[in-house]
Amino acid sequence: MKKAVIFDWGGVLIDNPEPAFVHFMSQYFGVGEEVISPVRKRLALDFQRGMQEEEYWRRFCSELGLSVPVVNSSHTKSLWARAFEFAYSPKQEMFQLASDLHRGGYKIALLSNTEMPSVDFFKAQNYEMFDVAVFSCVEGILKPDREIYMITVERLGVSPREAVFIDDKSDYVEGARLAGLNAFLFQSPQQAKTELRNYGKIVQK
Repeated sequence: MKKAVIFDWGGVLIDNPEPAFVHFMSQYFGVGEEVISPVRKRLALDFQRGMQEEEYWRRFCSELGLSVPVVNSSHTKSLWARAFEFAYSPKQEMFQLASDLHRGGYKIALLSNTEMPSVDFFKAQNYEMFDVAVFSCVEGILKPDREIYMITVERLGVSPREAVFIDDKSDYVEGARLAGLNAFLFQSPQQAKTELRNYGKIVQK
């Protein structure tokens, strides 16, 4: 019997924020998106493992020869927070699905490779459908490492076989399967509902 559903964040519950984020950074720094994007990708894993925002911008701007922005002040949000808020586009049908499942008695978790400023943004949304939220930057572990999946199911209080994991990246789905979870690759809200029905009466027709 399945007792829990674990959702990825970017690409499943929200649109992939990368394009809009890079566009925001390009406009802010006055540098082409084709220049911003590869630097962002090179620094992404360290940031998602817990590197502080100040260090991120120091390294980012050093590579591009730019002035380092003010990260925090008493009057403004950090630059990352502003960019993430600009890029944040929820998939309402998926949030509704998570909420319906939670009301139906399933334990619901969020499992995301993300950065500390994004965690702060998530917490500020006060989402009520998540019993557990696990972030790579807090744990210092990235998907598809087996340990981060095990941390998630342990905090949910279920076994791996009692959980279903949904992600839009195939290597993260495979990592979940290797950790013993049921998992499938997200393509659309309707496809996700169909996949969940295949595990039993998780989603009603």
